[in-house]
Amino acid sequence: MSIAEPIADPDESCPALFRDAPAGVEFNKLRKRLIRQVRETLDAYGMVRPGTKWLVALSGGKDSYGLLAVLLDLKWRGLLPVELLACNLDQGQPNFPKHILPEFLERNGIAHRIEYQDTYSIVTDKLPQGATYCSLCSRLRRGHLYRIAREEGCSALVLGHHREDILETFFMNFFHGGKLAAMPPKLLNDEGDVEVLRPLAFCAEADLARFAEALEFPIIPCDLCGSQDGLQRNAMKAMLDDFERKMPGRKDVMIRALGNINPSHMLDPKLFDFAALAARMDQ
Repeated sequence: MSIAEPIADPDESCPALFRDAPAGVEFNKLRKRLIRQVRETLDAYGMVRPGTKWLVALSGGKDSYGLLAVLLDLKWRGLLPVELLACNLDQGQPNFPKHILPEFLERNGIAHRIEYQDTYSIVTDKLPQGATYCSLCSRLRRGHLYRIAREEGCSALVLGHHREDILETFFMNFFHGGKLAAMPPKLLNDEGDVEVLRPLAFCAEADLARFAEALEFPIIPCDLCGSQDGLQRNAMKAMLDDFERKMPGRKDVMIRALGNINPSHMLDPKLFDFAALAARMDQ
């Protein structure tokens, strides 16, 4: 069987969350594409070290569900020799449905840890009313996830950022930060003891939405706190969607461009020694 060959007749040995998966051609093509893209990312960025343990962050959104499902699929196929531990950080948001993720994980026999840390109160205390909470909330959440990874003996924290997240971040930095930077598929935390992995780096958000709908994941809204991600990111999302409507395939071209950089054709003397060009002429 090839790595992405759809399974015609899933049996009891397949991941439980795939047992009621659609049997149609379209879903099989989608599943195959996500598996291929994730495996290519794992290989290209040297993410897999056999025998290690990964902490897979699960928020209850479509992206993190999709990440967990594809990783479980790869592991079931014998293509991901690591231990997976799903983790949800309950941050004390008002109206957060605490039962959904534990029930989902237990029903599907997925190893997991549910952690409660009231970062919501910290954020609302530090920021004025009406401010966007997402940035501070994300930093606090990441710190707790690093701690949990250490406690659980995990070498990596695995996040569900996809192609659009990376492109939006790139253009936010480009337009507003005056720098060329995005979300890397792999990085090491400041302490140097936990890797951060983004295996969905080349996966389309629309594919993950279709995947989540087909598998009927119990989605938890991301705006329970009443805050929305900043207007800058929303503007980048709208711009990218407009590009894609007018020129289909542009997002794939742009994400590939981020991995095809020619320093000598940019303007940063820290990355390319332009002064040395004159010395070459004098030789």
